[in-house]
Amino acid sequence: MLKAVVSIVNFCTRFAYFTVAFALLICGFAVHYTVDHFAISTDTSKVFSKDVPWLQRKNEFDKLFPNRNEGYILAVVDAATPELATLARAELADKLAADKSVFKSVTQPGRGPFLTQNGLLFLPTEELAGITKSLTRSAPLIRALATDPSLRGVTGLVGFALAGVNSGQLTLDQTARPFNMAAAPIERVLADRPATFSWRELLNGSPSTPADVRKFIEATPVLDFNSLEPGKKGTDAIRSAAASLNFASRYQARVRLTGPVPIENEEFATVRDGAALNGVVTLAVVLLILWMALKSFRIIVAVMIALFIGLSITAALGLMMVGALNIISVAFAVLFVGLGADFGIQFSVRYRQERFKEPDLRKALIEAAARVGVPLTLAAAAVGAGFLSFLPTAYRGMSELGQIAGMGMLIAYITSITVRRCSTCSARPASMMRSALRPSPRSTIS
Repeated sequence: MLKAVVSIVNFCTRFAYFTVAFALLICGFAVHYTVDHFAISTDTSKVFSKDVPWLQRKNEFDKLFPNRNEGYILAVVDAATPELATLARAELADKLAADKSVFKSVTQPGRGPFLTQNGLLFLPTEELAGITKSLTRSAPLIRALATDPSLRGVTGLVGFALAGVNSGQLTLDQTARPFNMAAAPIERVLADRPATFSWRELLNGSPSTPADVRKFIEATPVLDFNSLEPGKKGTDAIRSAAASLNFASRYQARVRLTGPVPIENEEFATVRDGAALNGVVTLAVVLLILWMALKSFRIIVAVMIALFIGLSITAALGLMMVGALNIISVAFAVLFVGLGADFGIQFSVRYRQERFKEPDLRKALIEAAARVGVPLTLAAAAVGAGFLSFLPTAYRGMSELGQIAGMGMLIAYITSITVRRCSTCSARPASMMRSALRPSPRSTIS
């Protein structure tokens, strides 16, 4: 093993320019392949192997109930009154249901022909009796307003109420609440402010609860798992529809989104929004660690070149092996940079030590390879074996991560004993090394 490593380092340093050019050529092909074939699946239901018995039983169950586990968006419509919330929900649901390219289905929980006709029968007996009694007592008033829904009809309604008081059928106390409820929106309209009136509150005899003024729409969108936010088209369509229907001014309503799809979209969006900052911070930390360990700008550049070449090759091979990355296997890049930089630090530190004793650059590199070749090989083999141990698991996300990361450790090891050595050939020793060494005019120190 040691002789093989030393022979490889000797060959690469002898033909340094050819080795670097060949590595860059492979890197170019790898980058081209990665750009053309890059794909990431955000479908969390596919992170397990299809051969798992419990997953096969689950799939059979899903075939019997196809809509049970589909990702959905729950649109919450809040308005000032139950009637306005119902109208706003119905209008929004109709608009969404018409867009078949974005939504598979749109339903309104708690609403339908059966419930519209028989919904009162689900109320407790005492509550239903109170509502029917109120409807019976208010029938003449409601009939008058329904016949003429204008200011004249309102004044007629007041006249009917006062006539009932005069005839002894009603008391003034019984008319106080309806008149107060009617007076409040009239005063708000005269003050040029938004006003609402709820017949349901009038019949129930009590103010509406938050549950009364909140309605739901369950929409099943068409998910695009090749996108970082699979349900973004669906959530954007709901928000756009609510804005175009002008809910705020027409119904004094607002629409909020919840459910599995919006929650997953926000999680993935957080990853996307922080990717640039996290990448910059990670790169800065890696460079800081390399500087603290190597104290040589040119050696650090050599390490970074080897890291980029190895990462591009690993990404291309990973896509060839798995077809599309998943939300777990995509982490191979972070693992490669962290562990690949460690390989570079191990060799480069040894190389700097040998450079104190040996003024000839190639000899210093070969001697460093002889000293660190076996430990570096064992480290790469141990880390690679650790990642490859994920392969037998039925957790497909971890299995693919282990497959790609394990291959990546092999590539990082190869680039460490080839490309990084050749790149180091152009690295100048640090000032402390130049002061410690007094090379002859024929020295090969660059």
